[in-house]
Amino acid sequence: MLGFLLWLLLLFLCWPLALLALLAYPLVWLILLPFRLLGIGVDAVFSLLRAIVMLPARVLGLSPGR
Repeated sequence: MLGFLLWLLLLFLCWPLALLALLAYPLVWLILLPFRLLGIGVDAVFSLLRAIVMLPARVLGLSPGR
């Protein structure tokens, strides 16, 4: 809601810039989407590696905090 109110204020003060922001937002979102997907993949790989490294401790019944 705050973002919408800020956009309305920008529309009132400088309407060409507000319309440019309105048109550019979906394009920027599409450009950044592959980087977001890459980040999800890298996070999954690190989680898998952590699970593999911690597996012997979990089998022995040790908790990560000890």
